Amino acid sequence: MAPIVWPGRPYPLGSTWDGEGVNFALFSEHAEKVELCLFDEAGRREISRVVLTEQTDQVWHCYLPEARPGLRYGYRVHGPYDPEKGLRFNRHKLLLDPYAKQIQNGMRWHDAHFGYRIGHRNEDLSFDRRDSAAGMLKAVVVDPAFTWGSDRPPKTPWHRTIIYEAHVKGLTFQHPDVPAHLRGTYAALATAPIIDYLSRLGVSAVELLPVHAFVDDRQLIERGLRNYWGYNSIGFFAPEPRYSATGNINEFKTMVKALHSAGIEVILDVVYNHTAEGNQLGPTLSFRGIDNPAYYRLVPDNPRYYQDYTGTGNTLNMRHPRVLQLIMDSLRYWVLEMHVDGFRFDLAATLARELHEVDRLGAFLDIIHQDPVLSQVKLIAEPWDLGEGGYQVGKFPVGWAEWNDKYRDAVRSYWKGDGGIVGELAYRITGSSDLYARSGRKPYASINFVTAHDGFTLQDLVSYNQKHNEANGEDNRDGTDNNRSWNCGVEGPTDDPEINQLRARQKRNVLATLLLSQGVPMLLAGDEIGHTQQGNNNAYCQDSEISWISWDPAQLDAELLGFVKRLIALRKDHPAFRRRNFFQGRKIKGAEVTDIAWLRPDGQQMTDEEWNQEFARCLCVSLSGEAVDEVDERGQHVRDENFLLLLNAHHEEIPFTLPSAAANACWIALVDTSCQTTRRPDAFYNCGASYPLQPRSMALLVERSPGKVRAQDRAEDRADDRRLSTPA
Repeated sequence: MAPIVWPGRPYPLGSTWDGEGVNFALFSEHAEKVELCLFDEAGRREISRVVLTEQTDQVWHCYLPEARPGLRYGYRVHGPYDPEKGLRFNRHKLLLDPYAKQIQNGMRWHDAHFGYRIGHRNEDLSFDRRDSAAGMLKAVVVDPAFTWGSDRPPKTPWHRTIIYEAHVKGLTFQHPDVPAHLRGTYAALATAPIIDYLSRLGVSAVELLPVHAFVDDRQLIERGLRNYWGYNSIGFFAPEPRYSATGNINEFKTMVKALHSAGIEVILDVVYNHTAEGNQLGPTLSFRGIDNPAYYRLVPDNPRYYQDYTGTGNTLNMRHPRVLQLIMDSLRYWVLEMHVDGFRFDLAATLARELHEVDRLGAFLDIIHQDPVLSQVKLIAEPWDLGEGGYQVGKFPVGWAEWNDKYRDAVRSYWKGDGGIVGELAYRITGSSDLYARSGRKPYASINFVTAHDGFTLQDLVSYNQKHNEANGEDNRDGTDNNRSWNCGVEGPTDDPEINQLRARQKRNVLATLLLSQGVPMLLAGDEIGHTQQGNNNAYCQDSEISWISWDPAQLDAELLGFVKRLIALRKDHPAFRRRNFFQGRKIKGAEVTDIAWLRPDGQQMTDEEWNQEFARCLCVSLSGEAVDEVDERGQHVRDENFLLLLNAHHEEIPFTLPSAAANACWIALVDTSCQTTRRPDAFYNCGASYPLQPRSMALLVERSPGKVRAQDRAEDRADDRRLSTPA
């Protein structure tokens, strides 16, 4: 029986349940006819087809008063198939609604998904008449009702933020305390074992690798692999169904609410620069078949082809108002309906390209800047793409933070032992004022990271000189060769105790640098317990034990975990390491700062000539807690203790002469990475004394009076006991 059809409304786009029926609305500027296809609950059999006769402002729409949440549907869009003019309509292909809020799992690859005949001599100029519905994803009508109760965003200030980059499945799939039927899902992230672990670790936000619905590349499936990372989006409103234990979008909402209850924010890694449809030889799944020239950037004088700034074959057309609307509607949906706290934008430079060049005042950035919702959440740019002029580190506007790869490279190179970069390192550990200060931004514009999902894990960074990506099936050609890593003398795992001790020290060096630097630290999930990917630095296709974090006590580095917990607690306790403003004292290679001093091992201040000396591999940073010169939320002046940060990447011990301290005060070693614990046994040093900093080590010293030392020691020991008594 044919369904009852009413005219409906052109807004909102997508399928909208209003408590009585469902409104359907689809934008297509160049279509000649649009059909709404309805499917049974399994999504296999088409039960009805509705021609959308109403069109308002290039939006095709109807209302089905008898439709209910759970209905599966897709579209067929009619129009000319003329690739040389950029038109790729094919009524034989079932298309996914770009505004689908839920997508039924079950994509099955077949030649029918392509608008042209695979293998035809004319390639994409040919035409394929096979129906793609059987193996195509289906959109699902949702009921948005959810009991959020007293849920409130944590709104952690940027300068107090500590980010934990994690994969929904990779973090939880092998966790023994998560119920087996929930592992690898949003529901797993909402369980007590995971939330308790994150809380005890001390991070303030999880940054999830893409959870927008995506598809596995056909060539990966044929090689027995998967698109594990998820940078292959096809639905910008729907949570990826493979991570759902229940098949209901409320599972994602429950995860967010549970994390919020623990004071943990949720940041999504989002991919708005391209889609899973690839170049002219890619499949017709959604946007291409709905309105190819509207959704994609085509080569102006040859619109058969796509402009590719992303390396994936296509680029979304940010110059089209409906595409901008799609992205803004998606972002607002995730904030208002799903309660997420921010976004990390993959290849964000692409989104700012107005014509060919990157424009920091592009429409996308302008719209977000004035939006009352989006301007108030955390916005993080991956500030580059693969196009000409795409490297834009330090050039995004006020209100944006950026992944700072200059920080990553400087810290890696320094601890690897490269010379002549202490000046570069100084800029990076003090918040990268050379990148962000001129535009009025703050130290927290810099997202500091040394490892991320793309590249070596920390364990592999100190264990491999070369990538080992053989499992990816590309003859080890994929992934970068510029790793700035050092295997400490042996490639890969070893039983040599000296090498393993050195690797453990190098890991502590990197983590201590990261967590004691100005800016926002981002920790890669698993680094704190020694997770390895066996030397694979491009595990995008490894939905396997290569990527999944092992929680096996025999493999888990409990000592490193305790070290990281203490460092995070130290950072939280001391505003000297999370300043909201740049330093303003003496010259560092021409930059003016006031509340910091840079010292040589002999205790004298660095001269301008010494910053770029090739042999320089050690540094002392003096931080004045009395000169923080900031106020807290209640207008009270922020004060802290005085600290010394000593760094030695040299292969020999370096004695550091300690500067003068206040009357009746001494220097106390809080952290020394040459020790497995955070405190040296001989922790007390008078001013003028020599601190023997071991090879390839760093130390943090604080100035305290003896009485305060004893009281502080007792308090810190009790806190350490509490942190270490809780299981991993």
